[in-house]
Amino acid sequence: MSLVVFTGAVGFLVAPTSVDWMRLAIALAAMVGGAGGCGALNMWWDADIDARMARTAARPIPRGVITPGEALLIGAALSLISVLSLGLLVNWLSAALLAATIGIYVLVYTMWLKRRTPLNIVIGGASGALPPMIGWAAATNSLSAESIALFAVIFVWTPPHFWSLALRGCADYARAGVPMLPNVVGPEATCRQIIAYCALLVPISFAPFLIAGSSLVYAAVVAVLDAMLISRAVTLYRLRKGPEAARSKSAMALFGFSILYVFVLFVAMLAQAFTG
Repeated sequence: MSLVVFTGAVGFLVAPTSVDWMRLAIALAAMVGGAGGCGALNMWWDADIDARMARTAARPIPRGVITPGEALLIGAALSLISVLSLGLLVNWLSAALLAATIGIYVLVYTMWLKRRTPLNIVIGGASGALPPMIGWAAATNSLSAESIALFAVIFVWTPPHFWSLALRGCADYARAGVPMLPNVVGPEATCRQIIAYCALLVPISFAPFLIAGSSLVYAAVVAVLDAMLISRAVTLYRLRKGPEAARSKSAMALFGFSILYVFVLFVAMLAQAFTG
């Protein structure tokens, strides 16, 4: 969630307008509140499967720290306050995008897709890709090809990022009855999908450069990041039929690097915006 909010901040700061720091602070507070609301509502709805998964068993509801009803109240209140605050204090376009983010994550991903299809993260990942557009809209009260390019980067990055983590928790998801890709089609097919999405991400990662005319420094940074990402994806693919322990270790290496990938990519965008 911290990474998601960071990409929203970058979307605001790289927009072609002077920086209104108060507006940025309000937008970030709203995105943080919206992210917290999503998390609370997700834990309210998924309390049953969270209790059956080792990765999520220590969350507040399974541990009895709060009740499901309290989580529902917290999530609904945070979501509503965040959207209304953004609309009243910044603009309603960014508020509508924040509402869409919450709606996709809670209604589409959590309540509908997560327990029904292994494509849950592909479609539901749109919620995590919207924050840069929210930031852009908060700054300019408009959308553009540049903001859509930022969305596309996160949207295509999300499946391999999440599936690499899911490879390690495959048994956990199977035990909880959640049809994540690794426990539906198997590790081998999942590794093929991961490398396919990483390959697709390469041209998309250059879209902000081509649209906004960023410097060659940005292009060089992206080229290095893409090469390192593809290298890790290829390593994982080679282990698709290998020992589970080795494959799991490689998947977590890819997962960890994918976080660094987005962070450095957006820092490069930010540096370009402030240095010209």
